[in-house]
Amino acid sequence: MTPHSLAFYVDVVTTGTMLGVGPADSPDRVTEVLGPDFAENTFGSRSMCRDYGLAEFHWDRAFADRPWSGSHFTLQVHRLAYRDRTLVNDELRARYGRFTPRLRFEKLQGLLTRRGVPLLEVPESPGNAPYFRTFWQPGSHAAVSVIRTYGEYSTPDNLRVGDVYSIRAPMATAEVEWRRKRVAG
Repeated sequence: MTPHSLAFYVDVVTTGTMLGVGPADSPDRVTEVLGPDFAENTFGSRSMCRDYGLAEFHWDRAFADRPWSGSHFTLQVHRLAYRDRTLVNDELRARYGRFTPRLRFEKLQGLLTRRGVPLLEVPESPGNAPYFRTFWQPGSHAAVSVIRTYGEYSTPDNLRVGDVYSIRAPMATAEVEWRRKRVAG
């Protein structure tokens, strides 16, 4: 893993933003920072996703005539395993350099720990529990999903147990508490 791409992931988990763009930012602001090269999917008139390859930003709105409200963004780290250079856009590459096909969780966690940025394990959602582990950063509300084992809905063959699957921001404190209560039962 190059130090530069590791720095990117550390920045995202530490701040809950990507290149300074947060999950609550408008579609125009995200385009201003990440550029116009994205695929846009709308789900009716109330949900929209812009897919930049590695990153996806999501928005919702109550009515079609209302402005979009940022919901979350997800870094689909697992996509890098396909070794498609177009997944990392020019803005990310210019700032952080080359991205490798896998991100080992222990490397990311080690760097975060040295910087005083804790990751707390939270219970996994029911369908993902056997296959993934989730770690949450309480300050930034970023969540890191890590491959626990292979299974029916497994990951590409070139990912390993212990690789980061995705990073999402935010995971609200209420969701973390809900997951904990559900497991405590």
